[in-house]
Amino acid sequence: MHELVKYLNDYKKECVLSPLLKMLEAVFELTVPLVIARMIDKGIKAGDGTIITVSFVTLIFLGIVGLCVSATAQYFAAKAATGFSAGLRHDLFEHILSFGFAEIDRLGTSTLITRMTADVNALQNGVNMFLRLFLRSPFIVAGAMIMAFTIDVKSAFIFVGVIAALAVVIYFVMTINIPLLKRVQSKLDEITRLVRENLSGVRVIRAFTLEEDSVARFIDANSHLTSMMQRSGKISALLNPLTYVIVNISIVFLIAAGDYQIRAGILTTGAVVALYNYMSQILLELIKFANLIVTLNRSVASAQRVNEIFDVSCSMTGDPSHPDIINASDVPEVEFRNVSLRYHENADDAISGISFKIEKGSSFGIIGGTGAGKSSVAHLIPRFYDATEGEVLVGGINVKDIDLSALRKHVGIVMQKAVLFEGTIRDNMLIASPGATDEEIMEALETAVCSEVVREKGGLDAHVEASGKNFSGGQRQRLAIARVLCAKPSVLILDDSSSALDFLTDKKLRENITGLSYHPTVIIISQRTASVEGCDSIMVLDDGKCSAIGPHAKLLETCGVYKEIYLSLYRKEED
Repeated sequence: MHELVKYLNDYKKECVLSPLLKMLEAVFELTVPLVIARMIDKGIKAGDGTIITVSFVTLIFLGIVGLCVSATAQYFAAKAATGFSAGLRHDLFEHILSFGFAEIDRLGTSTLITRMTADVNALQNGVNMFLRLFLRSPFIVAGAMIMAFTIDVKSAFIFVGVIAALAVVIYFVMTINIPLLKRVQSKLDEITRLVRENLSGVRVIRAFTLEEDSVARFIDANSHLTSMMQRSGKISALLNPLTYVIVNISIVFLIAAGDYQIRAGILTTGAVVALYNYMSQILLELIKFANLIVTLNRSVASAQRVNEIFDVSCSMTGDPSHPDIINASDVPEVEFRNVSLRYHENADDAISGISFKIEKGSSFGIIGGTGAGKSSVAHLIPRFYDATEGEVLVGGINVKDIDLSALRKHVGIVMQKAVLFEGTIRDNMLIASPGATDEEIMEALETAVCSEVVREKGGLDAHVEASGKNFSGGQRQRLAIARVLCAKPSVLILDDSSSALDFLTDKKLRENITGLSYHPTVIIISQRTASVEGCDSIMVLDDGKCSAIGPHAKLLETCGVYKEIYLSLYRKEED
């Protein structure tokens, strides 16, 4: 957890003042039994009303001042803990955004969400409790024991035995509970994943009447989590009863010893009452300390999980040595040299032995069946993944040697699934090009055959719900295309991004892109020959391998895979 302490650097004053004020509050509490002892021995026993009154006023004063000091300490602790979690959550989110697709695939979205929320909240609670109690509770326990020695040495040894016994109990609970709490948090990741899958795939689940299966899977995972939390809770729950038993047994011995010493004239009644109050204070503080230990156990487990995310570094790095070569006209815009891609170490190749060149300003189509590897090829160009073997070049430079921000400004890609963010249409368009004017945005919308949709919705200030739920699938796809066009990339990749469009709209979109004044290099990925037949060259993929490359007419004659795809769409005309 020490790696995360840096997030308290801006709250050093609060981290010092909060414990100190809590210790000051503890001093007032330790003074109370002495005031009560004096009231009993010199006031009530002697019948001195002045001492009783002064003692009573003193107790009220100590209570009011202690309350003010405690409230101030709570404020500083809460401020430091909230600031700590805000800084940690910000850096964690920023770090996650730096991940490539490979890291996100490996870690899992549900794990990242849990660690961003539940684990950071657990750490915030841990910091808050730590600042309030880590000095106060030990100080009161030690102070009560010392005060007991000032009253009676023999009775004070009971305090020593109590503290030693409770230290053993706390150590036992910590040793067992920390690993168990870490497993609980891991199981929570699985629950988050199941909920996320069921919510995102609710339509599919209903379509195939799989509600009962989904509920059964959730109940199974939830029962495992419940069982583990119950085990952890049972161990944590041992702290309070064991603390009560040990302290209350000690109080019995203390009162019995005190009765004997009062009869023998060794101690006064007030002294025994003071010892009893100190033992009660130890009981209350150790209960608080036990809760602090449980909270810190959870915080330590969460800190380890958060640090695991920080320890993951993005594999996507680059340092361009010739940044202007990226626009050179004497080299292919995009080139693959015997490229293979494997998503996981023990997985089969998604694509293998792919080689092709795309000249600047030309159009290139990639076609194939589902799972043929089309998107895998597309994701290697903006370097969402690194090739397992071979080289991917953009502008004659290996993408591994190009700065990622420069590469992704040069290469614009529209994914298969169109993603819109909550806000306005203008907000979504400005994501790709923050400095774009309204005229440039409307021009991009015209090219994407989407300007009429925007006008019907109320213009660029029309509201967009999360994930674009207030737009149809085709409208979302066209808005996503327009967003990329706003940035005017030199390489434009359309990864099956017009699948929800009708043929006429798709044709109009391709014609508009072909007529762009800055003539980008266009890569169109599709399962429909109609979408790629106008390209200068087309690559046919089959089971991750290049089956053929050439223009539409040649592929119809020489490539059986391409012809089969073509006939599946135009069988009636061929017949």
